[in-house]
Amino acid sequence: MDALPDFLRAATQPFVGKRVLVTGGIGFIGSNLARILAQAGAHVTVVDSLIPEYGGNLANLDDAPAGITINIADVRDQFSLRYLVQGQDVLFNLAGQTSHLDSMRDPFTDLDINAKAQLAILEACRHFNPGIEIVFASTRQIYGKPQYLPVDERHPIRPVDVNGVNKAAGEQFHQLYHDVYGLRTRVLRLTNTYGPRMRIKDARQTFLGIWIKQILTDIPVEVWEGNQLRDFNYVDDVVAALLNVTQHPDTTGAIFNLGSTEKISLLDLAHRLVEIAGQGTVAIKSFPAERKKIDIGDYYSDFRKIEAAIGWRPQVALSEGLCATVDYFRRHLDRYT
Repeated sequence: MDALPDFLRAATQPFVGKRVLVTGGIGFIGSNLARILAQAGAHVTVVDSLIPEYGGNLANLDDAPAGITINIADVRDQFSLRYLVQGQDVLFNLAGQTSHLDSMRDPFTDLDINAKAQLAILEACRHFNPGIEIVFASTRQIYGKPQYLPVDERHPIRPVDVNGVNKAAGEQFHQLYHDVYGLRTRVLRLTNTYGPRMRIKDARQTFLGIWIKQILTDIPVEVWEGNQLRDFNYVDDVVAALLNVTQHPDTTGAIFNLGSTEKISLLDLAHRLVEIAGQGTVAIKSFPAERKKIDIGDYYSDFRKIEAAIGWRPQVALSEGLCATVDYFRRHLDRYT
């Protein structure tokens, strides 16, 4: 395992010897989190359904450190959850259906995973481990098309797709179970997260993944329009936020944005990736009609609330993170395509 950067090493210290449950733990963010926790000396159980359309990939845990137990189960299975939450100190609730387009094509499956399953998880915690620390990974998608920028936590919730509606419901369930039952829940609204082990074989998880695959396999990258501004977080920064927020008791019941001070247009991002990779081409295209309806235009977050609460701010610059990501997939491309 590579040595952890200082900001991550510090974040892992309180987890030495702790029992940690990670739903969606064989997916992109979950596997990075699990590996870092296990390297630090935590006892980690990862839960993942390994449904092919979603993010789980066993290659993500290849050469993982000792201390990770893999449980292939679906978060919709209430009986498995009742067993899995028992004895755990912390739950990182990362499981979810992430494709915005899939949520419009199959809204009921999205409802089951992103809303109903969240109730099952919270009910299991309420009855079988009410003292567990819980962090729920939500998304900036719930805001919809920004009414102002940067978007802070007071921005209206107006999702443009079924995925955003159900993720907003998942948030509300976590807040409700804090307010009514005293569960120690927190919600992080993630912006565009990228890094090693993300899904790149299609665009179900992030457009950046499919762009990296296209660049490394000499397929022209299609940029739809390209002027839209976005912010990005490298996965190590997101893991640090997940870890650190559990160490602050006054964050329970709260919602926080993640985000970055760096903003970049999609077209400039595509050209930067080509430059970093030393190969590839970029083609500007018009939006497909079904995508245009759910595009949000410019988006970047105001993360001052979490910075004030726990001192978090991103440590990995965009160019640095993109270089590390391209290098990882250049070495492991066959395991992800």
